[in-house]
Amino acid sequence: MRPRTDADYSTVRSLVRGLDLLRALNRHDKGRASLTQLAAETGLHRTTVRRLLETLIEEGYVRRSESDDRYVLALKVRSLSEGFTDDERVSSVAGPVLGDLLQQVRWPSDLCTPDGGAMLIRESTHRFSALSFNPAMVGEHLPMLITAAGRAYFSYCADEEREALLALLREDPVQGKLAADRRFIDNLVEQTRARGYSSNEGDWAAERKIGAIAVPVFEDNKVLATLNVIYLSRAISHAAAAERYLPALHRASRQIEAALALLPRA
Repeated sequence: MRPRTDADYSTVRSLVRGLDLLRALNRHDKGRASLTQLAAETGLHRTTVRRLLETLIEEGYVRRSESDDRYVLALKVRSLSEGFTDDERVSSVAGPVLGDLLQQVRWPSDLCTPDGGAMLIRESTHRFSALSFNPAMVGEHLPMLITAAGRAYFSYCADEEREALLALLREDPVQGKLAADRRFIDNLVEQTRARGYSSNEGDWAAERKIGAIAVPVFEDNKVLATLNVIYLSRAISHAAAAERYLPALHRASRQIEAALALLPRA
């Protein structure tokens, strides 16, 4: 007997209808609408709409206004989006872009977001790249000051955030000396911004054979993430990697930014 798959389970229609009602309410001004309006907009019978609304009221996602009997989105609705952060937003649109980038450069790439004094790999093409040397990378952390992904974020984040990161990184056993070296920090930021990208040319002691270039991903002039291309230094020089892959890397960054602009904000 074969195991059941997701395709074997029928859609829970009442759940789908309840979500349709929440979406319909969300589209109305100030998240409020009458029973008649909701029935017309969802195509559901008034009795069905009323029953679903009563369930949503009982669960705290909808309330009924005492002034005009309209149904209104309740505060608990906000809890549905609290886990969907900017990090999740950028991750949700990056997959197809990373796939296209892989076809162009062949070397693996990562989409990274900040996590304390490091960069968290949220999406990656390592397991799809024939040139990958470490296929399981999603969820791994990269040092902020000695990787291309970290340097790109550090150099483009707001001054206040950068100083807060430095205070944290000065206590880091690996990056502490660099964080305390103001000349190194100023040169890093200046050089990265002048070039429009960051690099790691074997600077990470734990990964001496690896080189990388990275660019920032912005939304509303704020850096949200970074996108890199990783390669083996013995296979290609930094200069050649930048010349060959930077145009595709910049295009990928702009594609992610364009996709973010179309994504509803929480």
